[in-house]
Amino acid sequence: MEASDLPAERFGEPAAPRFPYATWGVQMAIGGVLIALGVGIVMGVPAVIVDNPTNGNLSDAANAIVQLATALGFLLVPIAIATRWGDSSVGVALRRLGVRGFRPSAIKWMLAAVGAYLVFAALYAGIFGSPHQEDIAESFGALPVQILLIVIAAPVSEEVCFRGMLFGGLRTRMPRLAAALLSAVIFGALHALTGISAVPPLIFFGFVLALLYERTGSIVPGTLLHMLNNSVALIGQ
Repeated sequence: MEASDLPAERFGEPAAPRFPYATWGVQMAIGGVLIALGVGIVMGVPAVIVDNPTNGNLSDAANAIVQLATALGFLLVPIAIATRWGDSSVGVALRRLGVRGFRPSAIKWMLAAVGAYLVFAALYAGIFGSPHQEDIAESFGALPVQILLIVIAAPVSEEVCFRGMLFGGLRTRMPRLAAALLSAVIFGALHALTGISAVPPLIFFGFVLALLYERTGSIVPGTLLHMLNNSVALIGQ
C-alpha cells in the first residue's frame, strides 16, 4: 500500500503501521531544510526593511515577525514537499509528515525519552558545565507573544521540518540510527547561533525525538515534549 493510500487518522487513534511515510528521498529531505531556511529569511526581510534599525537592533515587533517567518518556512516548505507539488491534499501531506494519531503506549516511550534526555543533560552539565543559550524571549515583546513563538510555533514547525520531513526522508534510504543522528546534527547545528555549548544537548534531544517518532508512528508525542522543553526553558529565562 502506498503512503498516499493510507487512511486519515484522528488524534488518539492507532497510527498506520507503515513507516517511513515519506514519498521524498534523502536529497529532497536535506534540500528541503535549506529551502525552508531561505523561505523564512525571505519572508522576514520586509519586517527588517520596514523596521530600519539605526543601531543594528530590531524592535520587538520586527524580531517577532522574523521569528514567525522562520517558523512558517519550517512549516510550509515541508507541506509543499509532502504534497508532491500539488498532487495531494494538505491532509495527506500532514500524514506523510507524521501528523497522525498514536497509541496510548506512546506515553511510556515519551517518559523514556524524557528520562534519557535528562540523564544526558545531567552528564553533559557535570562534565562540561551548564550549556548557555542566548535568551531571545524578551526580544519578542509581551509574554503572550513569547509563548506563541517559543512554546507553540517553534516546536510545531521544527518537528514537522526536522522529524517529519528530514528524518522521514532520510529513513527512506538510511538505517534508523544513522538517519536519526544525521537529522539531529542538522537540527542542533542550526541552533548554534544561540549558543554553541547548547548544541550537543540539542543534538541528543533531536536524536531522541527522531527515535520517538519512529517508535510511536507520529510526530505528535515529540511535539508535545518539544513544547514542554521550550516551556521549561522560557520559565527558566
